Amino acid sequence: MASWAGQPSVKGSTESMRMALLTFSLVGIQFTWGIEMTYCTPYLLALGLTKSRTSLVWIAGPLSGLIVQPIIGVLADRSTSKYGRRRPIMVIGSFLVACCLIMLGWTKEIVGHFVEEGEFRKSCTVALAVVSIYAVDFAINAVQACCRSLIVDTLPIPKQQTGSAWASRMVAIGHLTGYVIGTMDLVKIFGPTLGDTQFKQLILVSAFALIISCGVTSWAVTERVLISGKDADAPHKGIIEIIRHIFKTATSLPPRIQAICNIQLWSWIGWFPFYFYSTTFVGEIYFRYDAPHDVKQSKDALGDIGRIGSLALVVFSSVVFTGAIILPILIRSPDEESFTKRPPAAIAAVLTKFNKFRPDLLTAWIWGHLLFSSSMILTPFARSFRFATFLMALCGIPSALSSWAPATFMGMEVNRLSAPASSYRRLSSSAPLELTSPLTPATPTPTRLEQGTIAEKDDNGSTGELSGLYFGILNIYTTIPQFIGTFISMIVFALLEPGKSPELAHDADPSEHHGTDGPNAIAVCLSIGSLCTIGAAFATRRLRTLYRGG
Repeated sequence: MASWAGQPSVKGSTESMRMALLTFSLVGIQFTWGIEMTYCTPYLLALGLTKSRTSLVWIAGPLSGLIVQPIIGVLADRSTSKYGRRRPIMVIGSFLVACCLIMLGWTKEIVGHFVEEGEFRKSCTVALAVVSIYAVDFAINAVQACCRSLIVDTLPIPKQQTGSAWASRMVAIGHLTGYVIGTMDLVKIFGPTLGDTQFKQLILVSAFALIISCGVTSWAVTERVLISGKDADAPHKGIIEIIRHIFKTATSLPPRIQAICNIQLWSWIGWFPFYFYSTTFVGEIYFRYDAPHDVKQSKDALGDIGRIGSLALVVFSSVVFTGAIILPILIRSPDEESFTKRPPAAIAAVLTKFNKFRPDLLTAWIWGHLLFSSSMILTPFARSFRFATFLMALCGIPSALSSWAPATFMGMEVNRLSAPASSYRRLSSSAPLELTSPLTPATPTPTRLEQGTIAEKDDNGSTGELSGLYFGILNIYTTIPQFIGTFISMIVFALLEPGKSPELAHDADPSEHHGTDGPNAIAVCLSIGSLCTIGAAFATRRLRTLYRGG
């Protein structure tokens, strides 16, 4: 049996404030991911890499997720730190990410300090940039693993969908903020003091944003402290034993958790090229079909493509943010039939009619997959910046659902593995649900989100105790399709655009350029991924069958 000290709580006088503080760290994480996704592909192309080689660099994301998140999740699950299991890793990891980001932004200066001018310096600059990207990805995956698990640890089952909805809102805010800032000419606004390029200044902003957001959540949340787990010597086990434990759990998942993982497997084959290449895609469409001659000859093509792509993704993120606000109102919660507030009598009749037409979250998720697939299948036909932007915007609703639904159902299932029904009580017919501990008096605490002390049931579950493990496994299913997507994009780029990108590599020999009158290789990758998203729709339908079948 696991033993704990204290109760999890979140500062704040209202539930909305507590939810915002609990999930605020995701703003900085998503802002950092957004900067990497928006600028690192054109940054590497500007250094002289071909698209096929650049696609290999992006193995960093899935590789770090495959290795780091499950291991960090297990180590955090077993941590007995007096500061909690998640927050120490979040704080230390955010500072590490900031250092790696600065190294990425100033690779030329760092290499130039040690290596003389010439081809060898260019090779060293590319190598350091690639190493920096890997370091950023490994560190930020550790932070992200703990931020997601912290939400599951802190909230009871009836609040999991609310917490995940707030998490999707924070993700949308991080995306939107990053893209809005990316459309600005920061060098002109702030001058060269903070860096002489757009990329450098965005790097500094993202580093500070991550540290501040993780710091705010760590300050606002109080975690339970693990005194001892069922496996008392677990923290001293080696990496090999931890990997074996992860593998054993991953190969014997409960049916619903396995179904959630299968959905991730299919859907992320489509989302991977979208998140990593969509900005470059929109920027290249602009350069090919809309840009005037003087823009095409710009010496700062990286900044131009980044700003154009960011402008399109501002529209995308606005749709994501709007969806994250509105969709939780329009979509039924999985637990709504059991846990719901009594509406005011004046609007009860209207709400009753409205509720008849509200879809459940699984149905909305299925339609989200299909909308994404329908949009991305059209990317090879994009011949204008406006049409490309329109296709990106259509993906906003599916994106909001993809960041909300998996965490909701995984959080519910991890908690349901061992949560006894007696842990929940209703204070009154109209009061919101609160969670009390079976070991403490049932005293209402309206300003705190608390989770009771739940005894461990078996190796695979206790309420929140193994959230790091299961979310790490979910991330494995999120990263495996990224390897598949990388392999697909590498082949497509090698066949359709084998040379250096003409929009960026102006200093390359003309013989190394490919033409711009053929199909856009990124568009082909996006359309291939969209076909796999149809598989995600069928997998989600299977999960709905499991829930209806009990």
